[in-house]
Amino acid sequence: MNPPAAPLKIGQVHALLRREHPNLELSKIRYYEEMGLVAPARSRKGYRLYSEKDVACLREAIRLADEEFVPLRVIRVRLIEHGLLKDDRPVPALPRQAARSAQAKVVSMVVPPGARPTPVSTVEDDASDEGAAGDPAVEPVARLEGLSANGLLSASGVEPEMLNKVLALGLVVPDTLDAQRPYQRLDVAVVRAAASLLRDGADPRLLGALRRVVERQMGILEDLTSDLRGSAGTPEEVRTVKTEVARDVEALRAGLLERVLADFLAP
Repeated sequence: MNPPAAPLKIGQVHALLRREHPNLELSKIRYYEEMGLVAPARSRKGYRLYSEKDVACLREAIRLADEEFVPLRVIRVRLIEHGLLKDDRPVPALPRQAARSAQAKVVSMVVPPGARPTPVSTVEDDASDEGAAGDPAVEPVARLEGLSANGLLSASGVEPEMLNKVLALGLVVPDTLDAQRPYQRLDVAVVRAAASLLRDGADPRLLGALRRVVERQMGILEDLTSDLRGSAGTPEEVRTVKTEVARDVEALRAGLLERVLADFLAP
């Protein structure tokens, strides 16, 4: 068994990775650390020390960003799934009331690697999830307040076992920043659509492929709007520009899909 290689400093890592990515800037390695995509150790003097695993983590992050156009927030999930990065974000504890409400008819929820499992009850949520899907006063796109696991189950109307399957595919990933309401209301539509395809006999692997298509589209959007990072514009102005770019990209994607569908559906 070979002994572990000595840790590398950031300059050495930069020189190593530039052999594969000649345009790689040193600042990008620092930026990936700021975004939580790599977590090198520190020497007593504060120098970054990159292990072989850290270098592999960076290499995969760069590949996902440059070749597959995966957005950074999704890259982090992928790195955790591949065992290259630890998911050490703190998760707030559930209040006692929430813990008690989740004890009736509990179904153990299967969640993707890196996510914290949350029990699902077949009993509908109480008023804490007021305004779930089906409430005409709620605009799903504008209102992104979280849903508890019970709320997602109730709002989607699917069976607990089906919800488990959807979550196991990583199509809906809990937001670990809010352990009480870890799901978005927009997740309801995803759960319903995925459940419908699975009931019709769709191969679960194909649904995972659809998720990766969306991730790549988001990566393209991030790349197209990268100049806005650190701009002097107000948050509203930045959001407006991002929205316009997103609409243009979606229009192009829809046009391309319509074109190939015409061939696909032709007799």
